[in-house]
Amino acid sequence: MDLLTSDSTLKLIAQGDRKALARAITIVENDLQGSRELLSKLKINTSIPVIGVTGPPGAGKSTLINGMLAELSARNKKIAIVAVDPTSPFNYGSLLGDRLRMSEHFTDPNIFIRSVATRGSLGGLSEKIIELIDVLRSSDFDLIIVETVGVGQSEVEIAGLADTTVVVVVPESGDEIQTLKSGIMEIADIFVVNKCDREGADALANSLEKMLHDFRKTSWTIPVIKVSATQKSGIGELLNKIEEHTQSDNLKEKKILLLCEKAYHLIQQARMKDVGKRELLEAIKLAVSKANFNLYLFVDQYVTRKIGDS
Repeated sequence: MDLLTSDSTLKLIAQGDRKALARAITIVENDLQGSRELLSKLKINTSIPVIGVTGPPGAGKSTLINGMLAELSARNKKIAIVAVDPTSPFNYGSLLGDRLRMSEHFTDPNIFIRSVATRGSLGGLSEKIIELIDVLRSSDFDLIIVETVGVGQSEVEIAGLADTTVVVVVPESGDEIQTLKSGIMEIADIFVVNKCDREGADALANSLEKMLHDFRKTSWTIPVIKVSATQKSGIGELLNKIEEHTQSDNLKEKKILLLCEKAYHLIQQARMKDVGKRELLEAIKLAVSKANFNLYLFVDQYVTRKIGDS
């Protein structure tokens, strides 16, 4: 991407051109030529809230987001959805099954949906998610929603990206003690008890409220909202709470921590750029064939060689 193309693309993105936006995301996600230049020229609107929606598989995250989209579109809001999907072990593309639930919004001009693959990332997010969010924040959206894969304890990674983290649980997801053990209690800004028409929903909501009472001492009181995504009940209350949190003092306190976390991941990503799994696999194959192979010694020598080569 040359200078003229980069500048013109960014101008189109700022004006809300979705084709230019999709092209820029493809360039950044695949680290194609011009990616770093484009990122360095972004005019990022940090006032656009990023909402992370996470929770265990089967909690109904996609269905919940579908309901949120319908309500937000009715309010004439422009929304970007980043749906992080598990990576196919065969072609490293994303498995797009959950996106079928959002198919009714594909033709809505106010809604932009992009699926990205985890590509081996263990935290429920894509390795390029930070850059993709910043590209989206350079456009004209009112809100950006990120849906994680939902991979147990590793889903806490969303807390380092989102301004507001919505954790979705369901009555059959296990008792509240297990929820606490998984670390989810520490990242939630809002709890949603989905499928609230099912047995045990009230008990789960009450238990969460009791546990949250003295759990985290901040200026924000973490709400527990009962929702039935399939029946679209409770969606309005959830969106109002999200808006309330994005304007709270708690978010102002969190902003610097979020920037630090993002910078850490970007630096980590840059340092690992020249470490490829295929090359590493070949090196290990050669090393294990020798006597007295030691994994830790191998890693030390591999890292030292990489530093010397850089």
